[in-house]
Amino acid sequence: MGSLGSERADHAVSDDVQGLLAAGRNATLTYGPDGQRRGEGMRVFALSFAPQPRMLVFGAIDFAAAVAKQGTFLGYRVTVCDARAVFATAARFPQADEVVVEWPHRYLQAQIAAGQVDERTVICVLTHDPKFDVPLLELALRHNVAYVGAMGSRRTHRDRLERLREAGLSEAELARLSSPIGLDLGSRTPEETAVSIAAEIIALHWGGGGGRLSTMEARIHHEPTVEADHEDAGYELKPG
Repeated sequence: MGSLGSERADHAVSDDVQGLLAAGRNATLTYGPDGQRRGEGMRVFALSFAPQPRMLVFGAIDFAAAVAKQGTFLGYRVTVCDARAVFATAARFPQADEVVVEWPHRYLQAQIAAGQVDERTVICVLTHDPKFDVPLLELALRHNVAYVGAMGSRRTHRDRLERLREAGLSEAELARLSSPIGLDLGSRTPEETAVSIAAEIIALHWGGGGGRLSTMEARIHHEPTVEADHEDAGYELKPG
């Protein structure tokens, strides 16, 4: 990118564009002559060409097949991973882009090391077994990803939190965990549960509250904000 005529403007645009690239979003950015982020002045259009975001589904159960289908529908590249070869088969998960037989935490560690996990990655832990989900969550919650959700009852969640605390995770790291996974839609079937999980991922991504629009007066469409050094930032964001 060439100079915009001001070193401060160059730095401001560079910082904002890096954030957009990480999120895989496009935006029209507006700056003053010296890089001030404001609603009028110099306009810069940033267009991201980001790879498909990933959804990692751990636990080859019936719910995973439904979640994989929802993930594909939302545009994610979906991977289903389970240590049990008899369950982790392509025939059981036709909607997944890949099915991997490996211990979940080992697979995630390898993907992180290979640079295949980023800020847009969503992780759904459906293993419902401490020997799988605790080491996996210990790793996932310490990495910068978009979403980490884990299936289980509230009792299972409390027990899981204690195990993760014993593993050394901070309260801030534990607060990133969405568990029990999904929104309260009254879901019963795997397909309904998958919709509730997808709804939670969407709500957290765009800043929605998950309530009924018919009972609200707020704007229907939420617009995420780009993190900036100034509070007076004004950007028009577009989906990536």
